Amino acid sequence: MGWLSRILGNGVPGGFPGHLEPGENLIAVAGVQGGGHLVVTSLGLWVPDGGGGARRVGWHLVAKATWADGVFTLTESAEAERAGGVVVLRDLAPAPFTLPDPGKVPQQVRLRVDGSVRTRHRHELPGGGAWFVQRKVPGHDGTVLQVRPDPGTDPALVTAIAEEVAEKLADPAS
Repeated sequence: MGWLSRILGNGVPGGFPGHLEPGENLIAVAGVQGGGHLVVTSLGLWVPDGGGGARRVGWHLVAKATWADGVFTLTESAEAERAGGVVVLRDLAPAPFTLPDPGKVPQQVRLRVDGSVRTRHRHELPGGGAWFVQRKVPGHDGTVLQVRPDPGTDPALVTAIAEEVAEKLADPAS
């Protein structure tokens, strides 16, 4: 820890149960009604885990974040499977957080989620479609290609297309 950090502190709220990694910079903090904090860092968004702890959601796994009427709603993605080098995602249930004093949290989350997206492509399919998104993974070099199918889209079809994309990426001459 540098001398300035020792004097000023790292800005993490008292009692915060998470542990920031070396080089993980604090960006913004907001208290959550009912306890806990949303903590925006360079590596992701720390959210209360419901059991008195906190966990970090990497920017590349934030599917959607909205801010309306004092409520910040996070929709997180989870890795459903890998198809070659492509990660197939599924959305988890939206998690609402009431923020009495949001500060810069909603704005900073938007900036970081948007900043993680390198390219995006919509592919229409029977029953819906899928988004193919190339995203930067915080704290790592390079990007990951993710596919997020709409509800009602055939998962086997999405996986087959993802495998085809992965093959083409591995051998661009094909």
